[in-house]
Amino acid sequence: MKKVIAINDKQFELLIEQEVIENEIKRVAKRINSDLKDKRPLFVAVLNGSFMFAGELMKQVNILSEITFVRLASYHGTSTTDDVKTVLGLNESIKGRTVVIVEDIVDSGNTMVALLEELEKMEPEEIKIATLLFKPAALKHKLNLDYVALEIPSDFIVGYGLDYDGYGRNLRDIYKVV
Repeated sequence: MKKVIAINDKQFELLIEQEVIENEIKRVAKRINSDLKDKRPLFVAVLNGSFMFAGELMKQVNILSEITFVRLASYHGTSTTDDVKTVLGLNESIKGRTVVIVEDIVDSGNTMVALLEELEKMEPEEIKIATLLFKPAALKHKLNLDYVALEIPSDFIVGYGLDYDGYGRNLRDIYKVV
């Protein structure tokens, strides 16, 4: 029997355990360490959802690098909106730098496209994308995702930084809506 939890008016069942998540993050970090060893990248973590992924990823990244945070919003309840708004912007100069966007999940791609457009105006040398989760069936835009920890179906999920109306971010595992 699958582990089921309740958050507000919805039931969620276990989809991915913490151990699997962290092993995949280690795999991604190993590739980043190899690919970007001479680049001194700036990691740009997208809040709020990516905080657990960013924290775990940065513990595994052993190259000279920096991290900063931006906050964007595109979700309402359990559905994504096409309206992406920047809430907290980038304070560091990225001109001529390698930037790695650290995202919790790429589904429609709306948030990533909006963020890429904003970052490209700041003239970075290159932009890489690292995402904890990717929903290929939900993607509406052509995106080059450089580092994907896990591909998942198009279910609504919570846990490991992802929320349902603000709740569930603190869960160690990832759950899908029943």
